[in-house]
Amino acid sequence: MPNLVLIDGNSLVYKAYYALPMLTNSQGLYTNGVYGFTMMLFKIFDDYKPDYIGVAFDKKAPTFRHREYDKYKANRKGMPEELVQQIPVLKDVIKAFNIPILEIEGYEADDIIGALAKKAESDGMSVFIVTGDRDSLQLVSDNISSVISKKGTTDVEIYTPSEVFKRFGVHPYQIPDYKGLVGDKSDNIPGVPGIGEKTAASLLTEYQTLENLFQNVDSIKKKRIRDLLIEYREQAILSKKLATIQVDIPIEADMAELRATKWNNKALRELFSKLEFKSLMGRLPADATELSDSGLDLDVVPTAEVLRELSEGLISVDYLLQDERLMYLAFYNGNRGFFLRVEDSEEMMLWDLKALLEDEKIKKLTYNIKPLMTYLGKKGIMLRGVEFDAAIAAYLINSIDNEYPLSTITRDYLGYSIKEEYELLGQGKARVSYKDVKEEDVRKYAAGRVKSIFELYEPMCAKLREDGSYELYERIEMPLITVLSSMEQVGFKIDKAELDELAQEFDFDIDRLTREIYELAGEEFNINSPKQLSYILFDKLKLPVIKKTKTGYSTDAEVLEELSSQHDIVDKILRYRTLVKLRNTYVSGFMKLLGDDDRLHTTFMQTVTSTGRISSTEPNLQNIPVRDDLGRRIRRVFIPSDEDHVILSADYSQIELRILAHLSEDANLIEAFISDEDIHARTASEVFGVPIEDVTPQMRRSAKAVNFGIVYGISDFGLARDLKVSRKEAQMYIDSYFKRYPGVKAYLDRCVEEARKNGYVTTIYKRRRYIPEINSRNYSVRSFGERIAMNTPIQGSAADIIKAAMCVVYERLKKAGLTSKLLLQVHDELILDVARSELRQVMDIVKEGMENVVKLKVPLVVDISVGENWFEAK
Repeated sequence: MPNLVLIDGNSLVYKAYYALPMLTNSQGLYTNGVYGFTMMLFKIFDDYKPDYIGVAFDKKAPTFRHREYDKYKANRKGMPEELVQQIPVLKDVIKAFNIPILEIEGYEADDIIGALAKKAESDGMSVFIVTGDRDSLQLVSDNISSVISKKGTTDVEIYTPSEVFKRFGVHPYQIPDYKGLVGDKSDNIPGVPGIGEKTAASLLTEYQTLENLFQNVDSIKKKRIRDLLIEYREQAILSKKLATIQVDIPIEADMAELRATKWNNKALRELFSKLEFKSLMGRLPADATELSDSGLDLDVVPTAEVLRELSEGLISVDYLLQDERLMYLAFYNGNRGFFLRVEDSEEMMLWDLKALLEDEKIKKLTYNIKPLMTYLGKKGIMLRGVEFDAAIAAYLINSIDNEYPLSTITRDYLGYSIKEEYELLGQGKARVSYKDVKEEDVRKYAAGRVKSIFELYEPMCAKLREDGSYELYERIEMPLITVLSSMEQVGFKIDKAELDELAQEFDFDIDRLTREIYELAGEEFNINSPKQLSYILFDKLKLPVIKKTKTGYSTDAEVLEELSSQHDIVDKILRYRTLVKLRNTYVSGFMKLLGDDDRLHTTFMQTVTSTGRISSTEPNLQNIPVRDDLGRRIRRVFIPSDEDHVILSADYSQIELRILAHLSEDANLIEAFISDEDIHARTASEVFGVPIEDVTPQMRRSAKAVNFGIVYGISDFGLARDLKVSRKEAQMYIDSYFKRYPGVKAYLDRCVEEARKNGYVTTIYKRRRYIPEINSRNYSVRSFGERIAMNTPIQGSAADIIKAAMCVVYERLKKAGLTSKLLLQVHDELILDVARSELRQVMDIVKEGMENVVKLKVPLVVDISVGENWFEAK
């Protein structure tokens, strides 16, 4: 039996809009309603595989129901503006799925659906009505089911006749009569006041219809019910009429027009790219007519002729790493190329290519090249001459994204799609080994990628120049790939004995705290279970409840901090949690990731953060706590490469405040830095109105919070929370600050206005960050956007400066022929492994390089310290 799926467009898009948080693309277009609706469409196609399909929408014009009853749906608020702008885009998506859109002047979507459902049923079809409300339940029959969307975008309940009766106590055809009695608040249908669901179901069980009920109203025994029915008879009849779906409307119901056809994948990809629905791209089938069939015939052996041809001009490079082994290399020069399946004879193949890979004059065009650079470096091959990396370029063009698949980039810049790795090898449990894939398929996959990388070079570089960020790309981001790859290869040596001792200390302290917590609780329980901990704290020990959640009383860190003065057990639980986290994340985590060389080789991520900062993963070495003794204790396990080396730390002093002084051009702030004053003491003096020599440590701490809070666009509420003062007092601090530094206030206001006007802000180096939140009608979202606008130029400039400094230091160490190496970058700090014999020279190189990498209106200052481990160097 063929099936027809009819979708209530208005109902479902409202469900989708409110089910998801406010999402926008980088251009500021709201997308949450479209995204949720599209997810529903994918689920509909997966679950029902419709033979026929249509989406019905309400028209703006009044319907016959509005003419009958002017209060019909009068209690409904107008469609939010953030959703209004999504409707045209949604309809474009529906059309790209080749789904007909059904609208008729004067009738609601329900009426269109009802008419088509009944016609399809008479034609011998099964029908599924997908909607967000229950109006369609009156249409349910043996061949018509109603699929009601519940929570979220994919959770549904399916109503058949038996399910309708089970839920309401009436048959589907009685639903209009039922609503005539109980009304419908969502549509402002009044019904009969005082008659509830059970009474209505009981009456209709006995009298079947509303009309029959009124004909026999005198026989109703309960006086209250009888009187209500008599009083509200006309209102009940009107309510039934309003609730009845009109199935005999003038609609040209040609089922052939509703036949489900193949999606327009090209149009969908273009829309998903525009809307930035990256997670939905993978749901589209790999349509061979739309994938790039490059027609590129890759030679499979690196003949002398091919190598010679490739050594002239530009070449693009593609590769695949799986399980830490290189599977293939592919090259293309705009004319021809070659392909090497190298996993079986890796060393020999790579050695044949060493000259090509290391020749700096041969300019290489790449995509996400650092993993290959690191891999080759470990083999003794230095990949040089990398001119272009499509992932880095895409990141600079739009840093809001943190993933830049090549298929998305080619769609944006070349107008075609290519396969991604998961399409070649599968995902999850279905993932296969590269060796199990036919060489023909791999070569075609590689050919499409290596050709597209070559073709991306010119348009992406043109876009970088258009945005003004090409210099940032060329002078900082591209050289940085080599620097980060070198740091990954070197790794940071670990004192295994010290790490083992630390693990034992943590285990001892955790066991001791566990026993003490059990003793204070009066019983043993799972300390890591929020439910069990909640019982101990609030039910047994009767501590005051601070915050409730859907599942009970909250025991999060903020709650425990507030309760710490109430009972000794709370401080011990906080200490226990800290120790467990440090042991699991760092001590046990480090042991698992430690290489055979007793070093941790982190992976530096260059295209993840929207501010431009580098991040570190597996393990994350940038997030080790520094303010408490335990975090500092962990840093003791990081040691130099041998006894002839030391650890050097070089840290920018107050770089973000210095950048603020430069960007704001505030005379007082600039003068404070040029005079080399203690900026926090100076601010404290101004804010608290005391001579600088009378500033107390507490005043300086408060001023420090104000200084850095201003950088992050802090509010009086946030500052009051941080300083544990009243909001009034916090606002006084902020006002005093801006009175002393009026240029800062003017600059921050200017950042917000420029973001509103342009949709983005830029750093000193012209790094661009789009801020779609800045024009939101939602206050919280808009305020968040304003804080980003104020902070990004400062934080992003700091990220750019230390990246530039890394490139300078790396090159100068190499040029001087020194053995000392960069190991790690943490926020505004560089960590180096330095030969004792080179220490003075390295200190000069690092300090001069970092302090003079860029000229600001105030001096950059670098503090350098040296130690036998990372802890001592800090």
